[in-house]
Amino acid sequence: MAITMQNFALTWTDPDGTPRSSAVAYDKPSAGRRKQGLEDAGCRDVQIVETKPGQLPEAVA
Repeated sequence: MAITMQNFALTWTDPDGTPRSSAVAYDKPSAGRRKQGLEDAGCRDVQIVETKPGQLPEAVA
């Protein structure tokens, strides 16, 4: 039986309007905690994005 690893990253917009993306991959629970932290800090459009190993999302303007 194979174990499938899922990786997640985040994209968001800083309070000053700068689009950002995470430089690390997270597991699902950690991504959720990071999302909440970003929202608490005033960031907008915080999205959790599933990624493949070795890939990270690009910030979208």
